[in-house]
Amino acid sequence: MNYFLNILPSLLSGLKMTLGVFFLTIVGSVPLGIIVSLGMKSEYFTIRWLINGYIWIMRGTPLLLQLIFVYYGLGMMGITFPRFEAAAIAFIINYGAYLAEIFRGGLQAVPRGQYDAAKVLGLNKVQTFFKIILPQVIKIVVPSFGNEIINLVKDTSLVYVIGLGDILRAGNIAASRDVTLVPYLLVGMIYLLMTAIVTVLLKQSESRLNIWR
Repeated sequence: MNYFLNILPSLLSGLKMTLGVFFLTIVGSVPLGIIVSLGMKSEYFTIRWLINGYIWIMRGTPLLLQLIFVYYGLGMMGITFPRFEAAAIAFIINYGAYLAEIFRGGLQAVPRGQYDAAKVLGLNKVQTFFKIILPQVIKIVVPSFGNEIINLVKDTSLVYVIGLGDILRAGNIAASRDVTLVPYLLVGMIYLLMTAIVTVLLKQSESRLNIWR
């Protein structure tokens, strides 16, 4: 117990960084995913081609490689970002691509009749999307979205590669210093707790969205 209390401050400091990357990724990637999914339905071939290329690259290369490229690769080309901002950018553009595919599937699942009904009611395209279509899409994509969010909880550990002081880095430092695996066990328990909290929140959200059946 005493050992746990001794390393707890460093783990909590790392957890703060982990949560920062986690929440910023959600805030940035969700709107990006929605915009990209709408762009995939564009009538302009060039826009669709660029968006499909972006998704192909993001989904076809490891997030770890993307992190290294944003921080180190762009830095070699004169485009530099602080470590935290670089991690946030890499995570947002990566998860934005995955969420775009999820939202695209949700949009395709909404019956065409919903658009026609909104038109009859006199709603314009913007009103139709935000008042009629988007709530149904959210209901449809919640399970797939939840899987990505749980993956995000674990993927935040990758920021360690660019030297950010996340919870895994804090655990690694403590384990190396004290020659024990206890810090890793504690880190694992914290990740499990975070995953459990996210899972519960997603299940509650899914239950509340059942009104959109």
